[in-house]
Amino acid sequence: MKTRNYSPVYRLIHWLIAFCMMFILLTIFLRLTWMNKENVAEIIQSYLSTTDQHLSDEQLIVLAKQIRKPMWQWHIWAGYAMVALYSIRMLIPLFGQMKFSNPLEKELDTKTKFQFWVYVVFYLFVAASLTTGLIIEFGPKEIKDVVETIHKQSIYYLLAFIVLHFGGILMAEFTSQQGIISRIVGGK
Repeated sequence: MKTRNYSPVYRLIHWLIAFCMMFILLTIFLRLTWMNKENVAEIIQSYLSTTDQHLSDEQLIVLAKQIRKPMWQWHIWAGYAMVALYSIRMLIPLFGQMKFSNPLEKELDTKTKFQFWVYVVFYLFVAASLTTGLIIEFGPKEIKDVVETIHKQSIYYLLAFIVLHFGGILMAEFTSQQGIISRIVGGK
């Protein structure tokens, strides 16, 4: 594979998308761990027991959800940013930047075809995640539960892609594409 140089536009879009995705993952991680509604409700109940006050389990969950709501709003705003960045990424090849690599080209070796297919699948899954997120926010309430289930499962493709992406970067850096990390960070 030939050495690839990344334009400033390419690098900017790449890093904005990467940071946005990492932020979205952080909000998911917090929601599933420390900011889990049951954990927050337990902390509230623990405090209230020292003050001779009591709330029902339902009231504690409602209060816990209210406490973590601003954090989850950031997840939604980051999702809107991802919709914008994804749209830019899909349109920018029309202006000669960030061309998509075709995995069906005959002269490609197996490794390169695999890399290109990973990106095709990645972009399709990102589109599905963004679409389901928008449906959750703006779509009909009758299908919200089904769409939300699909949306929640999308974390797994993203985690798999991150592992493949970093593994591929490290393999490339130490074999055929020395300097790939510095080129995507600082250019030539």
